[in-house]
Amino acid sequence: MLPVVTPAEMKVIDAQATEPEEVLIQRAGYAIANAALRMLGGSYGRRVTVIAGKGNNGQDGKVAAQVLQRRGVRCKICSPGPDVLAQADLVIDAAYGTGFRDEWEPPPQPSCPVLAVDIPSGIDGLTGEDRGSLQAKRTITFGALKPGLLLEPGASRAGEIEIADLGLNIEGSRSSLITDQDLAPVLSQRTTTDHKWTNAVRLIAASPGMIGAAQLAASGALRAGAGMVVVSSPTINLQSNDMPPEAVQRKITAATLVPEVLKDLDRFAALLIGPGLGTDPETVAMTAELIERSPIPTVVDADGLTAVATHPTCVIRSASTTVLTPHDGEFEKLTGAPPALDRCAAVRSAAKNSAVLLKGPTTLVSDTNGDLIFVRNANQRLATAGTGDVLTGIIGAVIRNTPIHLAAAAAAHWHGQAAQLAQPDMTASDLPLLLQSARSEMLTK
Repeated sequence: MLPVVTPAEMKVIDAQATEPEEVLIQRAGYAIANAALRMLGGSYGRRVTVIAGKGNNGQDGKVAAQVLQRRGVRCKICSPGPDVLAQADLVIDAAYGTGFRDEWEPPPQPSCPVLAVDIPSGIDGLTGEDRGSLQAKRTITFGALKPGLLLEPGASRAGEIEIADLGLNIEGSRSSLITDQDLAPVLSQRTTTDHKWTNAVRLIAASPGMIGAAQLAASGALRAGAGMVVVSSPTINLQSNDMPPEAVQRKITAATLVPEVLKDLDRFAALLIGPGLGTDPETVAMTAELIERSPIPTVVDADGLTAVATHPTCVIRSASTTVLTPHDGEFEKLTGAPPALDRCAAVRSAAKNSAVLLKGPTTLVSDTNGDLIFVRNANQRLATAGTGDVLTGIIGAVIRNTPIHLAAAAAAHWHGQAAQLAQPDMTASDLPLLLQSARSEMLTK
């Protein structure tokens, strides 16, 4: 995984550096210059404008200008401000760094590409908030990624991101960005000794008018590698044609939900509860009891989150590891407030008694210790009904022998990669069919 550090953490890392600040500025300047040369496609005759502020960010930009001039690039250095920039082949935005907390009025967007230094000036390094910025084609950041480069709107303003290693010690980072390379252990193939119960998934889902949620969760689990999916609804009798042909249906009622599910739940690798389940009081109460008494890893989504919101002690007393998977509205229901501007702090605060996966353009997953994983490969194609149900199924299928927050993050990454392969007008039912192609693509990189 790629380390992610906050501006405050980066300040401490810089202070603990074993080499003088001047050396680090020189390294940063050379890294910027090399990135600029790649963007320019050459040096002689090229023109570069450097917006240089008064801090270290500006010093980095000025060193880059010196290096570029020695390579034959004509460089002009100007101060931050709203004035129109002179015509150039590239603008280097070194006005302000990750510690900037004020607002500034940037110049009009130039017609040439922009290379941002550490972070686009005006983007909050912690939250991604935009206080006035230029649209960068590329951002070169130092030592490690910053949250503001991964959270919107900062992520979109940063363009492509390059990490330059300045020789700083980043090992203490408690946040990371999951990559394709991190998925190999989680998405490993079945072994020669596996059988259908080795990675079986128990799904409690569906209510009148909401059978599709159960179908999508079951399909997601099966296509993601579950050897068996057993599904039940406490409020409707599922028929064979309601589910994928491989799924097994078992009849239960709200009154028998807990004893019927618990009697052989230890045969399963994961319990998935909530998609389309409904919110009548009896179902909600029994759902909360089942979450509390589940002896296996439990994934709670959709209407299952209502049970947690109304019976919060079910997670506190739970005998197993649990992951909650809210979007912003469900997060507010769970915690009493929508996610704060600092989404990282919000999800960590919510993950006191269970792992929490907070869905969004950048999905955040925190375990109970506050270790945070960023998932950044989703796109707007997932903004359609039912995709969250598919994600629930994928999490259940990959949870075996994997820490629950890592399984959730890996599933979200896989889910996002499948969406990358979909047509722009995809529906949720398209996603399960794309999972194996997405898996092959990721594991061959």
